Amino acid sequence: MSEHKITNILVAGIGGQGVMTAAEILAQTALAQGYDVKKTEVAGMAQRGGVVTSHVRFGDKVLSPAIPPGEVDILVGFEPAESLRWCSHLRPDGVAMVSTTRQEPPVVSLGLFDYPEDPVGQLRAANIHMHAFDAGAIAAGLGNFRLVNTVMLGAISEYLPFAPEILKNVILERFRKHKPKLVEINEAAFEAGRAAQAKA
Repeated sequence: MSEHKITNILVAGIGGQGVMTAAEILAQTALAQGYDVKKTEVAGMAQRGGVVTSHVRFGDKVLSPAIPPGEVDILVGFEPAESLRWCSHLRPDGVAMVSTTRQEPPVVSLGLFDYPEDPVGQLRAANIHMHAFDAGAIAAGLGNFRLVNTVMLGAISEYLPFAPEILKNVILERFRKHKPKLVEINEAAFEAGRAAQAKA
């Protein structure tokens, strides 16, 4: 965690991957634990498929929702190129949780951005503390690619200042209220994320 007992989490990915939902769940969980919470989102393109980042900050007292460069404790990268784009914002003792599932944003097909040749390799070369695994394949293996955000939340749960079970219960409670049939599969996705992080 950063100084003054503030935890800074940057969630980055492509629209439709569940970046904003993951950030919302993290903020909701921290708020329930009594933390002061600030959250902000930046969507590079409004439509589905655009680049999306979300800053989540919580602690005793948080003044600004934006995480200063070099102060990110946990980078949650739903996409490897986006993880590479933001890894320089990590603290020296920060951690990157990276899904290796490649999903090119529209700016690539429009010729506005060149997709890195080997973003995961470049991340490894950056000598950062990183856990990299294919969250998309894990989600697909469970039968639903939309489970990626639950997989990623499970993966970072060991690095949060509250027990993984607390985060998991917030996720499952959301489904109990709105989509009870999805509770069991989301619990499996959360635990699969924890297992992937432990191996990566």
